[in-house]
Amino acid sequence: MAPNLPPDEATLPPAEDRLPLREAGLPLREPGLPLREPKLALGETVAMALSTLRANRLRSLLTMLGIIIGNASVITLVGVGKGAQNLAESQLSSLGANVLFVVPGNNDTRRQGIDFPKTLVLEDAKAIASQVPSVKLVAPQITLSEVVQAGGNNVSVSVSGVTPEFLTVRQFDLGRGRFFSQADLDSARNLTVIGPDLAAKIFPGRSALGRVLRIRNLPFEVIGVLRPKGAVFGQNQDEAAFIPLSAMVSQLSGRNPNYGVSLNFISVEARDEDSTNAAAFQITNLLRQRHRILREDDFAVRSQKDALTIVSSITSGLTLMLAAIGSISLLVGGIGIMNIMLVSVSERTSEIGLRKALGARSGDVLLQFLVESLVLASLGGAIGTAMGIGAVSLVALLTPLPASISAGAVLVTVGLSGSIGLFFGVVPARRAANLDPIVALRSV
Repeated sequence: MAPNLPPDEATLPPAEDRLPLREAGLPLREPGLPLREPKLALGETVAMALSTLRANRLRSLLTMLGIIIGNASVITLVGVGKGAQNLAESQLSSLGANVLFVVPGNNDTRRQGIDFPKTLVLEDAKAIASQVPSVKLVAPQITLSEVVQAGGNNVSVSVSGVTPEFLTVRQFDLGRGRFFSQADLDSARNLTVIGPDLAAKIFPGRSALGRVLRIRNLPFEVIGVLRPKGAVFGQNQDEAAFIPLSAMVSQLSGRNPNYGVSLNFISVEARDEDSTNAAAFQITNLLRQRHRILREDDFAVRSQKDALTIVSSITSGLTLMLAAIGSISLLVGGIGIMNIMLVSVSERTSEIGLRKALGARSGDVLLQFLVESLVLASLGGAIGTAMGIGAVSLVALLTPLPASISAGAVLVTVGLSGSIGLFFGVVPARRAANLDPIVALRSV
């Protein structure tokens, strides 16, 4: 007859048979000690989580879908926003580092006794050229929107009246022909230099040099075609026409009897980049004196750096807004992960109860479910990031937008997706860890 043994002793095999059980890695407890499941290493926990996810491939893929779409959206939108910023900066950089723009401002400024020029006038440009020592060249400009005709082709473009200095100040290059000379300006000849896109549209398949196009039914001879320049300030310079300023005044815009020749803006080239600030200060003082300004200026002097600062702030805000919109998808994906993990806890109640009955700690169960949630979010984030990078590359390849994405933005997005998975996995993991093993085993 077997001796009366305590319940703990009765469950153990004879002492000589216990060593093979230890070597096999099976749970074993000594008499009087509670039975404990061996503590799993982090690698084993990850392997167990991956095994569980592989067993439900379709559900895992659908769970990751929100994170995949969210990451792809964030990467794509940030890349496109960065491309817009790069495009704007490259266009502004083409203006030249030492170029200033004088533009008309507030017309309601109080002046000393009289209502002197409401806009910039040609005399202002002449005064800047002769009285500001920091200035090298001055290029006044009048721009109108007109319909250009040649043969049976009609194109609506911007027509600008400029001086010979325009080509140098604005850094345009001639592709064919020549630009206006001072003699052309003095005689107000009906000549024009056009952009390459306009030349292709209005003289398709033919050379534009020597041909005549009509502006308001007035003939202008094409003497030059510019090299491609691109868009500046939202205006396509390759689809523009340029005529002598004197011809613009006499033929198209006219002269105001009170103020003289009104200008849209004045382009000014400082002697060098270091003289830009001095030139802006001197121009401001000169125009304040000429316009007899006491309080608010009726003009503004802008540099390339000012324009770059404004454009950068606008595009950065736009990129941030796009990233925030894309992040909503990440939030939705995190909620989806939490929902599926809660369902998983309900389905695996018996498994959780069995593990805890065999000695698993609540922390072990918590870690397992957290790792499963983190793996889902991280894997979905990696797939979404790859898709987003591919989309950014396609945008850069197929459009003029130089879209790009930095490694830092990629790391932040992937880290954010993993953090979302970890955050939304806490509630299901805590629910699993807090299950009573007795209650859980009753569902077996």
